[in-house]
Amino acid sequence: MSILRITGGTPLYGEVYVHGAKNSVLPIMAASLLSAGETVIHNCPALSDVDAAMEILRHLGCRAVKDGDTVYIDSSTMTGCEIPDHLMREMRSSVIFLGAILARAGRAVLSMPGGCELGPRPIDLHIAAMSAMGVKVESVGGSLVCTSNGLRGARIDLTIPSVGATENSMIAAVGCVGETVITNAAREPEICDLQDYLKSLGVNVTGAGTSIIRVEGIDLAKTSKNVEHRIIPDRIVAATYLSAAVSSAGKVSVLGVIPEDIASITNVFSQMGCYVKKGGGFVTIDARTNLRAPKPIVTRPYPGFPTDAQPPLMASCLRAEGTTVFVETIFENRYRHVPELLRMGADIKTEGRVAMVSGVRELHGARVAATDLRGGAALVVAALGARGITEISDLRHIDRGYDGLERSLEALGAGVDRID
Repeated sequence: MSILRITGGTPLYGEVYVHGAKNSVLPIMAASLLSAGETVIHNCPALSDVDAAMEILRHLGCRAVKDGDTVYIDSSTMTGCEIPDHLMREMRSSVIFLGAILARAGRAVLSMPGGCELGPRPIDLHIAAMSAMGVKVESVGGSLVCTSNGLRGARIDLTIPSVGATENSMIAAVGCVGETVITNAAREPEICDLQDYLKSLGVNVTGAGTSIIRVEGIDLAKTSKNVEHRIIPDRIVAATYLSAAVSSAGKVSVLGVIPEDIASITNVFSQMGCYVKKGGGFVTIDARTNLRAPKPIVTRPYPGFPTDAQPPLMASCLRAEGTTVFVETIFENRYRHVPELLRMGADIKTEGRVAMVSGVRELHGARVAATDLRGGAALVVAALGARGITEISDLRHIDRGYDGLERSLEALGAGVDRID
């Protein structure tokens, strides 16, 4: 087991690059099954979730190799349509392979996905979308057996703007006969990135970034195209580095980021009294000031405040003067990191989906455990602003979404060591 040992109290200074977005690369890796050719993905981070996706592709008969930050996938050799339970459990977003396998093979067998325990992530929206496209779904021995005699275009009215269901619908729609219209679609930047990849395959898809997406199906049997794609920067990783700068009272420039994608986050830092400067591909934050509590933060679908940024930003508010109110509307168990922050001297009260963070004069180091991916990031952020040494265990959660986190923080001046 590995731990992160962080000696807090040192302000972070310098520049840090943001790696490719985890929430973008995973659906694009799944969509690579559509091409029956080679997909080359650049700016791909070294994450355990990416490793799990590569294992799924290999199990399906594809060739998947990684060289630096580039992944090469050859789906022309795909032979399987089943994902075993142990691979499904490796990552929370593994259900994203459902639409791609159905579009390519007409049959898919998989179990429920695993990953962080943030509360129920029902896949009923995914199933409803596939059913609308003519897929028969049965539950057999704990697995979902999905079969189709041919996908057909449909109107898919999502009850909530689910990112995963939007992506699965877009991918499956590529293999449909006719047009698919997705309403109440998610508008996240990662949806736009997926649309760009599908366009590179020759798919007529429009509307990403809006609530209505249209996809014109193509004949996959006649499609064998080699494509290259570069993944957009990870906006949640950018938010984490900015939160770390605030927690440590430092000044950091985050490079390789799209400022517009994190506007809801940088607005909060401005409310806290930080100086924020934005430009082409960078955001600089100067937190060498007395922090004050921002206005209530309510997580919402994009372009609202992202739920994934809530834990690290909460950690940056722990020493802000006043009380910060968080309202979590996406995941019901998003506050699992709070008991660990309390061990470090934080003053947080939770009631259902509401958390009230009262600023304290000082945090202190402690032995804590990452409860989930973003909760683990929150502990890192808090540790950087705490007095003394913090030891963080259960790093497998953090490794799912952060490539070389400790190396980047060390380059900014943090006292951090990974100990195996």
